[in-house]
Amino acid sequence: MSARNNYLLNRFFSRSMIKNLLRNKKDDGFARIIQNEEKLIIAVKEAYQQLSKGYRNEYFYKNTLFNKKLLGVHSLNTTTALTEIPVGSAKPDFILINGKAIVYEIKTELDNLERLENQINEYYKAFDHVAIVTYEKNLDPVRRKIADLNKPVGLYALQKNESFKTLNKPEPYRDDLDKSIMFKILRKKEYESIILKRFGLLPQVSQFDYYDVCKEKLLTLPIDEFYLDFLAELKTRNAVDKEKFKKIPYELKFLVYFMDFKTKDYDILDNILTK
Repeated sequence: MSARNNYLLNRFFSRSMIKNLLRNKKDDGFARIIQNEEKLIIAVKEAYQQLSKGYRNEYFYKNTLFNKKLLGVHSLNTTTALTEIPVGSAKPDFILINGKAIVYEIKTELDNLERLENQINEYYKAFDHVAIVTYEKNLDPVRRKIADLNKPVGLYALQKNESFKTLNKPEPYRDDLDKSIMFKILRKKEYESIILKRFGLLPQVSQFDYYDVCKEKLLTLPIDEFYLDFLAELKTRNAVDKEKFKKIPYELKFLVYFMDFKTKDYDILDNILTK
């Protein structure tokens, strides 16, 4: 498969492509892939098949995780997914939050393992379950990395049939949890919600001091208590219209979930793809 075609596939499965379709009813990268298909949904499925058979990039892994784990094992009613939120000096590929939170770090056939140890150590500062998702031929070097970490990291392999093989389930590990790192992840309304819950009143200080005083207040909470509140707030993110979301094609689920779609956006995309 040519580098040019790989570039187009990366561009095809991107938020910018979806945004251009919604805004302009067209996208240059999309146009180069679809060729002469009568219904665009057929072109989407064919492009995704190219990913599946010969170019399993990060999007393919993320979308497969989303469909198999969130929609297959859990549901939109009970579970929230997050992606690429800063955690220290790293950004997790995929996080699932229900009763607990699991960070999934993806290492595809196109990746190397240079940053893996640092990434895993960073994730444990904000989440107590961490797992690596990779492919069969990469298992031995990943296992060696996990052994060096000496932490209960989970390990999954994405197989050719697009199922996940469980090698190790992630176990809880809270020794590295860092309230300062967790606080940085929270949005203003989220840390205010915790303060109101735990202290009953928001700080009455100047805007200049407000952030620091809020942080100082929350850092006084026991780590286990703060962690549960932290997860509860993150779980409220990324609400979607569940009925409309059902109509989103399998191939685009991950993209659309993180795009803050309005009702009209679902209808426009459906019309573009199927009519």
